[in-house]
Amino acid sequence: MQKKTLLAGFALLGALALTATGCAGTSGDGGDAGDAGGGDDVVTVGFAQTGSESGWRSANTESMKDAFSAENGFDLIFNAADNDTAAQIAAVRDFINQGVDAIVIAPIVEDGWDDVLQEAADAGIPVILEDRTVSASDDLYASWVGLDFKKEGVMAGEWAAETFGDTPTKMVVLEGTTGSAPANDRAAGFDEAVEGTAIEKIDSQTGDFTRDGGKTVMEGFLQKYGVDGIDLVYAHNDDMALGAIEAIEAAGAEPGVDIQIVSIDAVKDGMQALVDGKINYIVECNPLLGELAAGLVTDVLAGNDVEKQVYVEDQTFTQEQAAEVIDSRPY
Repeated sequence: MQKKTLLAGFALLGALALTATGCAGTSGDGGDAGDAGGGDDVVTVGFAQTGSESGWRSANTESMKDAFSAENGFDLIFNAADNDTAAQIAAVRDFINQGVDAIVIAPIVEDGWDDVLQEAADAGIPVILEDRTVSASDDLYASWVGLDFKKEGVMAGEWAAETFGDTPTKMVVLEGTTGSAPANDRAAGFDEAVEGTAIEKIDSQTGDFTRDGGKTVMEGFLQKYGVDGIDLVYAHNDDMALGAIEAIEAAGAEPGVDIQIVSIDAVKDGMQALVDGKINYIVECNPLLGELAAGLVTDVLAGNDVEKQVYVEDQTFTQEQAAEVIDSRPY
């Protein structure tokens, strides 16, 4: 099935969700989900979120809760697994046992989903993946909606390659959660973009997409290499970049000047750091996926056809571009 690329922008998401089409499927109890948001039937949806590890994740959760609201005809059963894969899989099994109409999952990691997705399929409960992907067969879920993580990494790497050119550059990487799709793909995309340049990755470690994790890892890097031994930080998300800023400042250095930073997300705090010159470049990862996910659930339960992959396109921001838009952004 062909990939479907959507233009970025919060204003477009709702409109696009209304025109999204969905893959044949039935609800666990035979209820008609086509009336969600406009009829008398209530569609029960279980949503297995990763946790609340970052500002991006909080914005994503709010988007999902807004879209799957009672006002829109849904009964949302929400679970945040605190980045515990076993707990997240257990939550999905609980949704199945409750006989929900549909399940939406933001998988913490890519692997280990085959059995529980098969259980959902056997129960006749369609699954929509949101944000992150899985390595299981795509026959086990109806659709996925999210961002092109590898492209995000490529865009960050292209900025680094253009900025540093042939200048020997020592880079450290703050990785996302080990085994997660964004961590894997953002690493691969960035490495692809800087291949053949003078940028040398001297160290790479997971900060689990958290600000505290980013700070702790960056403190370790600074102790190991010193301020003068690091030219560039590549952070897989803004929260880790913000933690790195704290560590750099505590070491008596100036983030964005003594050590440059490129990050991914474009959440409010990250954009403010970019405006302030503490981050040098940000690639967006739009968290407002709720209306698209709700549209897919509604269409799947109605027996319509949906694209297997629904992409939202990301933007990039320099300091000047961030200053122009920061006050108008919804996250």
